[in-house]
Amino acid sequence: MAEGRPGEGLAGTGKEPVLRIRGVSKSFGAVQALKNVDFEVYPDEVVALCGDNGAGKSTLINIITGVFPPDSGEVFFQGERVEFSSPQDARERGIETVYQDLAAAPHLDAVANMFLGREKYRRGILGRLGFLDHKTMRREAEEQLKRLKIRVQDIRKPVSTFSGGMRKGVVVARAAMWASRLIVMDEPTAALGVNQVRVVLDIIRKVRDSGIPVIFISHSLPEVFEVADRIVVLRLGQVAAELDPGSCSMDDVVAAMTGSTGGGRAA
Repeated sequence: MAEGRPGEGLAGTGKEPVLRIRGVSKSFGAVQALKNVDFEVYPDEVVALCGDNGAGKSTLINIITGVFPPDSGEVFFQGERVEFSSPQDARERGIETVYQDLAAAPHLDAVANMFLGREKYRRGILGRLGFLDHKTMRREAEEQLKRLKIRVQDIRKPVSTFSGGMRKGVVVARAAMWASRLIVMDEPTAALGVNQVRVVLDIIRKVRDSGIPVIFISHSLPEVFEVADRIVVLRLGQVAAELDPGSCSMDDVVAAMTGSTGGGRAA
């Protein structure tokens, strides 16, 4: 299958990566979680990050999102070498993360959840006194939900009354609202029913089609093959394979995950 070499862009398209990881390693005491990892994310794509438990997925994501720094190697974002000092630092650069535990405030409504920590205040003295601009926030929340075609039963109700798929939709819509460059989705379909999974996968496609690339971490290979444009497999802290879901099988991914094929990038 086609594979773009570093610096050439995605599969010969000439596109430059939004995110580029070069030679990143990370250890925790005697445990080496990542070893000399190269990883790229290009515009307008969903990259699935696969691997068994302990493969290094969470460590790589934590480095990308500023939870902790690498021991060695480089991180480039939008063509610039970066050293994120915190998750807030990464968010300010346009990276948002959707975790499997939803990270929603169940007692708040959809609007309050979408603007949580980024509330808009009214103009003038009322804003200085702490009065929120509920009208503007509701309008922008409704526009975002409409843009992603996410349906909720009542935007004014607490999200605790929503289905799992609706709650996830609100969280993803929030991430897409504030992520100008990249969204990381860590097991976003965990603990959801079949219909709710369909909703989330559809949202992932819509986010990608809106121009925001997505890193999709999942143990469900059928879901990976349904939405991913590219699959990167980690094994024992190293990149075991980079695969095209259009020309490989689930068995190929499993083989890379378990080490029953040779290491390195698939070609």
